[in-house]
Amino acid sequence: MIGLGLLSAACGGGTSAGGASAGGAKKSPMANPGGEPSVPVESTTAAAPLAVSAAPEVVQDRTGAPRVLFLGTSLTAGYGLDDPAHDSWPAVIQQIADSLRVPLEVVNAGLSGETSAGALRRTDWLLKQHADLVVIETGANDGLRGLNPDSTAANLRAIVGKIRAAQPGAKLLLVQMEAPTNLGTGYTREFHALYGRVAREAKIALSPFLLDGVAAVRTLNQADGIHPLPEGARRAARTLWPSIRSGIGRP
Repeated sequence: MIGLGLLSAACGGGTSAGGASAGGAKKSPMANPGGEPSVPVESTTAAAPLAVSAAPEVVQDRTGAPRVLFLGTSLTAGYGLDDPAHDSWPAVIQQIADSLRVPLEVVNAGLSGETSAGALRRTDWLLKQHADLVVIETGANDGLRGLNPDSTAANLRAIVGKIRAAQPGAKLLLVQMEAPTNLGTGYTREFHALYGRVAREAKIALSPFLLDGVAAVRTLNQADGIHPLPEGARRAARTLWPSIRSGIGRP
């Protein structure tokens, strides 16, 4: 495993289940339709101040609420958390929306160990259900493996194309990812830049780096030094919330 200290610190703005928890509790790996190995993933983004209640006081009626589909990796799935359904960052997004009485329905499709190629293979299947906003959090495993950034960019473009063909009314949000710094400055810069390039070309929104303010902070991460603890996930959710709220038309 590569610790968060190896993740790129150059994380400007712009914009899974399975494995052992920090406390040693073992999780069952999620089956992967794309055949990707179930291994942890790395990624990142910046935290904005926003109160998050541990749970909404009132269960919201989400009938007719905008549906947000999170196509992601182990970070999205909540790898290693005791209660991913409550503590993963997409689950916290739901809690934020409920606490603010913003209509929203979260669908968490995070899958541990998935590369952008695996996400592309899964996209058709995931789009069988309606989505008003698709949040694309993928590619960090590409960076972890040192894959060609051009290939990652091509996969992201293809994912965007599939979403637009299947659900032309859906908005898209691409989450900035980073590569580990041990692969060299040139690679990490090229990897960082591909997200902005794809977003500009496709004319879609780009979120900040998911774990900005969380990566490399020991008290916010599990023992693997990669995946956030519940507080780290809450900070990541606060980082993404403004982009998600804007994506569903509630600026």
